[in-house]
Amino acid sequence: MRVLVTGGAGFIGSHVVERLLVAGHDVRVLDALLPDVHPVPPEFPEAAEVVTADVGDAAAVADALSGVDAVCHQAAMVGLGIDLHDLPAYVRTNDLGTAVVLAEMARARVTRLVLASSMVVYGEGRYRCVVHGPVSPAPRLLEDLASGRFEPLCPACGASLTPELVTEDAPLDPRSVYAATKVAQEYLAASWARACGGTVAALRYHNVYGARMPRDTPYAGVASLFRSALARGKAPTVFEDGAQRRDFIAVRDVAAANLAALSAVDTGVIPAGALRAFNVGSGNPRTVGEMAAALADAFGGKAPIITGEYRLGDVRHIMASSARAAEELGWSAAEPFATGMAEFAAAPLRESVQTAVSVRPAGAPRWRDRRPAQRIGRVRRPLP
Repeated sequence: MRVLVTGGAGFIGSHVVERLLVAGHDVRVLDALLPDVHPVPPEFPEAAEVVTADVGDAAAVADALSGVDAVCHQAAMVGLGIDLHDLPAYVRTNDLGTAVVLAEMARARVTRLVLASSMVVYGEGRYRCVVHGPVSPAPRLLEDLASGRFEPLCPACGASLTPELVTEDAPLDPRSVYAATKVAQEYLAASWARACGGTVAALRYHNVYGARMPRDTPYAGVASLFRSALARGKAPTVFEDGAQRRDFIAVRDVAAANLAALSAVDTGVIPAGALRAFNVGSGNPRTVGEMAAALADAFGGKAPIITGEYRLGDVRHIMASSARAAEELGWSAAEPFATGMAEFAAAPLRESVQTAVSVRPAGAPRWRDRRPAQRIGRVRRPLP
């Protein structure tokens, strides 16, 4: 099968490309190679064809789809960002870019899609009140966060809540600009599938970590921020009280989930005209504080510092049930947490605009360059 991987030079996308090639698929990469994101141009596997263009460029997308059987859509602007000045960039890259890809897929009659979604679509995740059963807490108030009251309470009685594993049938409740764009991507893909008889596997990634995460950028995940701090000889700084729970999953497991999902859209496990969502998590939640401590210990660096600081767009607990992926895709995470942290502690990170020297490696493989990459966002300093 020939597969187009958008964002195939990125952190997760590059691992997906490698996994598909090992499985014997032909792979074409579409990536803008923005200098803000890739100040040092990446090296691609020799077997991969590469188109340097933006997903918002309809002509380039149409060209890249020629002869393609399926698409793994990984291209996205990720993270909470800095402030609302990032909003147009998120919408342009994530939503308009996805709309262009879907429109050109319809034109090219490519009907199989694996969509990189995110656990952020759930908002606060799943909670249970001893009195009212399953509940959806309201967004946390600024005054509560400022006072160190981080745990959400029952919206009906104000009682403490017990966080539970979130399943794919949980209501969507985006609480940041990034989250809203990921929900929009799913809705756009579902509409496309119904209109053209397409098949979509939407993979809701939980907290992914591993080699090639971007270094020293506020647009990266918390694992990258901690690893970047350790590389600078600094202690990881943990927001709130460090007790917020997440599901940390190794990027190799995520790449394997993409391969499994591709098989599902190819073999009829997901019916034509439908989108099917799948959580992609380890199934072994940890607190952010535990993860920071494990990473610091494996790195041999300074112990984490609990700051009590907060970000309004963050959620308290979000933990995955990946039972659906196990039952329907035959996929489950294989990387043990301790092993993954040890590898991540030693793994190289992708250089940032602050640290990189932009030198193009000689002989870097290219299929064809459609046009020079355009800048989408502005480089800003990380959050304190």
